[in-house]
Amino acid sequence: MSIEKRKLGRTGERVTILGLGGEGILRTLDYEKEAYSLINRALDLGITYCESARAYSGSESYYGKALKERRREVFLASKSHARDRKGALLHLQATLRNMNTDHLDLWQVHDVRTDEEIGEIFGPGGAIEAFVTAQEKGMTRFIGVTGHHDPLIIQRCIGIFPFDTVLLPVNPAEPAYNSFIDTVIPLAREKEMGVIGMKVYFRGLAERLPWYSSMEPFLHFALSQAIATAVIGCDTLQQLEENVSFAHSFIHLSDKETHDLIAETAPFAQQLMYYKR
Repeated sequence: MSIEKRKLGRTGERVTILGLGGEGILRTLDYEKEAYSLINRALDLGITYCESARAYSGSESYYGKALKERRREVFLASKSHARDRKGALLHLQATLRNMNTDHLDLWQVHDVRTDEEIGEIFGPGGAIEAFVTAQEKGMTRFIGVTGHHDPLIIQRCIGIFPFDTVLLPVNPAEPAYNSFIDTVIPLAREKEMGVIGMKVYFRGLAERLPWYSSMEPFLHFALSQAIATAVIGCDTLQQLEENVSFAHSFIHLSDKETHDLIAETAPFAQQLMYYKR
């Protein structure tokens, strides 16, 4: 049974609704055997979207060692948190070397949080120059931006530059704060960008909810939004296989089910949304 695929915005690529993130066991060092097994099992189960970041410890190197001849099976993404052109290009060189590939499918400006960062990234000698150069030279096919701190900052970013994708948090605690769901997703869709969901399980904090029994409703909530894929980091093969099972069982939530999940989560939203700080 294959995992459902959706179009990643104007890239035209179709990716599985469940993506493998670069966190969990992949955001470690010295776990080569476990990481190798996890990545290859994800591909065996049909996942086609795989993501990492220059900031994620040994994650990129794990992918490089695990993918090998399977590189063509995946849509491969990574990120740079550098804010200047030189630093971003150095990051890309390391990323390509570590991931054992001559190009990324998607390279993303990582975790933009402030107006000051916007000024650096898009100003003279800023990181965006490196991203454009990389695309022109075939080192990345597409360019994206990510953020989980302030939706207004990400709105500004996608208003300044024609990014192909945006990676943002998608979970039922979002509506209780500055919501990416209500602000950034509609704008991204208007611009035909690919929308990628993250923080689906509040970095695992969903387990603290008193009515928690399964992560499944949270993944189904995310996939019921206007996103192409939800990226989840996994600690174990069991977690990976469970998430794939949730993806297989996905049925679009009704408006009532969506509203009920938001209402049930709202009293705990503040403690769940600590990652926005």
